[in-house]
Amino acid sequence: MPRGTVVEYGNTKHRPAGSHDAASRNWVAAALAVLTGYEHGGEYDPAKRYRGPLYFVPADTVSARDARKLNLRKETDLFGGVVPYPFLATKTVSHPLVTTDAAAPRGWSHDFALHVQDAVLFGYSAFAKTDMRVAIERVLERGFARVKTAHGIGGRGQIVIERAGDMEAKLKRLAIGDMARTGLVVEQHLEEVETYSVGRVRVADLEASYWGTQRLTENNRGHTVYGGSDLTLVRGDYDALLEIELPAAVRQAVLQARAYETAAFETFPGLYASRRNYDVARGRTGDGHWRSGVLEQSWRIGGASAAEVAALQRFRADPDLEIVRASTFEVYGECEVPKNAQVQFQGKDEQVGILTKYSMVEHDGSAARAAADSSR
Repeated sequence: MPRGTVVEYGNTKHRPAGSHDAASRNWVAAALAVLTGYEHGGEYDPAKRYRGPLYFVPADTVSARDARKLNLRKETDLFGGVVPYPFLATKTVSHPLVTTDAAAPRGWSHDFALHVQDAVLFGYSAFAKTDMRVAIERVLERGFARVKTAHGIGGRGQIVIERAGDMEAKLKRLAIGDMARTGLVVEQHLEEVETYSVGRVRVADLEASYWGTQRLTENNRGHTVYGGSDLTLVRGDYDALLEIELPAAVRQAVLQARAYETAAFETFPGLYASRRNYDVARGRTGDGHWRSGVLEQSWRIGGASAAEVAALQRFRADPDLEIVRASTFEVYGECEVPKNAQVQFQGKDEQVGILTKYSMVEHDGSAARAAADSSR
């Protein structure tokens, strides 16, 4: 008999039952039920009486308030994370304010920015328009400035400002919103950028850490969008990941992600997560120097989660296995799925049209080495 129930939790109004997001989350939840020895209970129903403990698969990072309502207390209660303050789930946590007395949300830590200054790109967070303009002027002293909204996804909600004289005209193109509540990030702009994914996931008695890259594809409207991730995963924590042969740029990305994570969990009591993912960018500044830094964190289910869970399935099936390569694919239009793939969604999504999402795992060491070689 199952020992508990895996349930999904999220805002179904913006993720209807037939959407690819909902289907992917449902697939991940069903796979997690097998890994935990629980049954899969579908979408959480607060009026229902469940037998045994619940394991949640939230659509987004969970607030401390919602965690209390759901009786979440530790990372083993969910696939994702809980944050004590809303800004911790956004890009703004990564940078300092322009002054120590600048506008800031409740719970802000000046110490965190000091701890991670070598792990992030040069920049500032701002929660008032006057502070934003000061931040832009300071970043422009080092090159172009990239201004980003707190919740932008996939490159959306961003502008690049090249000169101070262009500031006001460029800012009109950005949906700034309520700055006091959400804030903005002003960051040094990079050219020739490659973005690495670095992460760590723990489910039941399984733990894996990984590095990888993202692929782009063309959607049904001809726009360039996220097309999947290629991950190399090892059994264990970041120390285990650093023990394998890694390209120098990847090793730096892993070290920066680890430093960022350590600082966050030590600085903010009440923060906990079983799924941790960091986007780390490497590129050239305007003066030709290479820079690397964490762009943002994700303490929730993400685009690479199907690959993460598929790898955990392989680690569970083979206790001697130490390294795998796992990938996710998002293919727009008609698609022939490989025989050894696990399909998360295939059909017509009301918002994006015909789409197929699937994951694949290779467990031999040569595949993992090929992934590392391809990034050099």
